[in-house]
Amino acid sequence: MRKIYLALVSILYLTANATGQDAKSVPLSLQQCMDYALQHNYTIKNAQLDVQIQKAQVNEQISAAYPHMNLKADLTNFNVPQRSFIDAGYLGGPPGVIEAFPFSLNYSSDVSVTTSQVLFDGGVFVAVKARNTVVELARLNGAVTEETVRYNVYKAYNSLVIAYRQYDIIKESLNYARSLEHDVVVTKENGLAEKIDVERASVQVNNLTSDSISIGNLLSTSEQLLKYQMGMDINTPIILTDTVLEQRKQNTVELLNEQESYDRIPEYNVANTALKLNEFNLRRYQLQGIPSLSAFWGYGSNYGEDKFNEVFNFNNYWANSTLGLTLTMPIFNGLLRKNQVTEAKLNIEKAKNNIAFLKETIDFQAATSRTTVKNNLLQVQSQRRNMELAGDVLDLAQKKYKAGVGSNLEVTQAQTDLLRAQTNYFSALLDLINAQADLKKALGLLK
Repeated sequence: MRKIYLALVSILYLTANATGQDAKSVPLSLQQCMDYALQHNYTIKNAQLDVQIQKAQVNEQISAAYPHMNLKADLTNFNVPQRSFIDAGYLGGPPGVIEAFPFSLNYSSDVSVTTSQVLFDGGVFVAVKARNTVVELARLNGAVTEETVRYNVYKAYNSLVIAYRQYDIIKESLNYARSLEHDVVVTKENGLAEKIDVERASVQVNNLTSDSISIGNLLSTSEQLLKYQMGMDINTPIILTDTVLEQRKQNTVELLNEQESYDRIPEYNVANTALKLNEFNLRRYQLQGIPSLSAFWGYGSNYGEDKFNEVFNFNNYWANSTLGLTLTMPIFNGLLRKNQVTEAKLNIEKAKNNIAFLKETIDFQAATSRTTVKNNLLQVQSQRRNMELAGDVLDLAQKKYKAGVGSNLEVTQAQTDLLRAQTNYFSALLDLINAQADLKKALGLLK
């Protein structure tokens, strides 16, 4: 018995300590938890970075549509100049004698600027048109991630609320069981109760103590899970404000009557955007079969000297310039483009099949979730009625026991039945709330 009471004192101390921390705790509603997660969850942060990364990658691809300019400068020292051979007779010397003459100065240098601009290229043209769609796909993938995080936070929040409700019920039952045990002990001391009555009351206290410890541990785990889903430090004290789950049950009828709309589903929008990108890809391969045209312009100068200290005087400076067009006409590439076009067309068909399958999946999930919500709603109503009946039975057993016409066994059994009914009710209520979350997700309403 002494160990039991020490355990009870520890539980009550922890409860009082937690209550004392409420003033420092952060009050959070369900919506606030989801909003916090959108700002701090690392998965969402990475999804937002993916959008920025995709923008940078798109800009890399379309950089070919902008002018390219390069500057080149070099200085060459012909310490052993290459020689050219010539018949000395051409220079007034003896005919038939071959002489080697260097035709370069010791030092030469040139500086040039070249610029090129694509005038038309099918691949670049498609890349420019598809850039917004590519970024939109990354954004929509981020929306899918956000919905998943909201869904996880929604379930974790409600699980924690239920755990708190169950913990409160266990505490109330434990307090009453201790009171009943004390009464039985006093009654036995007066010779009006037997030892078995005291032991039966002690067993009830022991069981409730064990349940209190288990649920207390569950509270800690559930709270840490919620903070983990939110991206919050698990040591941050919080207090939940949306604890009346019965109020959410009132919106069940409106939710069941909500019409489906594929456009609200992030995964559906992702599939449609992926189809558009596949169509752009097909267009890109098709345009690779036509000529591409680009323009170029260059300007530079070159000069040379025999002495190094004269190189930078620019005495022998000669400018040069080039201007032109480049037309590239693909003729045959081993049927590469043909196979690329075929692959792109097949990917389009596959994307269309994915969209059709996704529609069927959304319809199935919505229909299944509606049925589950209806069944769970009936279960909640049934378990609530059982809980009320169990409460009435306990109340009657307590009155009979106080009037001396009932036994503590009846009270103990009634209390056990009420505790079981309460557990079943909150379990059914949690199932209903989770089923509502599934239906909202299937309808694209989990915001």
